[in-house]
Amino acid sequence: MVSRSRMVPLVIQEEAVRQLLSCLDVHKSVGRDGIHSRVMRELADELVKLLSIIYQESWITGEVPDDWKLANVTPIQKKGRKEDPGNYRSVRLTSVPGKVMEQFILSVIMQHLQDGQGIRPSQHGFRRGRSCLTNLVSFYDQVAHLVDAGKAVDVVYLDFSKAFDTVSHSILLEKLAAHGLDRSTLCWVRNWLDG
Repeated sequence: MVSRSRMVPLVIQEEAVRQLLSCLDVHKSVGRDGIHSRVMRELADELVKLLSIIYQESWITGEVPDDWKLANVTPIQKKGRKEDPGNYRSVRLTSVPGKVMEQFILSVIMQHLQDGQGIRPSQHGFRRGRSCLTNLVSFYDQVAHLVDAGKAVDVVYLDFSKAFDTVSHSILLEKLAAHGLDRSTLCWVRNWLDG
């Protein structure tokens, strides 16, 4: 999706932009900028060169256009009674061009963390192709092997359901920097989160 070498600046390939635009979900809601994902998808061939340049410049400078940061915030019910405000989570509907750029940044961060062993193979949450089910199967397999070997197994269950609502952005950025994420990407993420 993105190519880089040590001496050459980060490069966003036009084909990668075209691929992401072709995968846009046309049923998603529109952000504050009013640009619908269907328009971006249908005009991908006309937009790909310009967007590649904009994304490239945004990434290298770490600057995030203000329009990408504007959002419509809407509550989505998670569970329970509709009358209880605690049963809702807020969703930010941001611009489609900003969401596409997020995908590039996400792919770089994930690739960097996987290459540098920042994400352990046992990590199942927030990873493509992994889920609660794959985590459960892996856990069950490990417990079965230990029991078959005649070893005791103790299990502690913790509920982190609210943990991600309170993640400190500064701590997150410090951890990414400690794992050696490049400066341009860190700067871009910092500016995106400050929006």
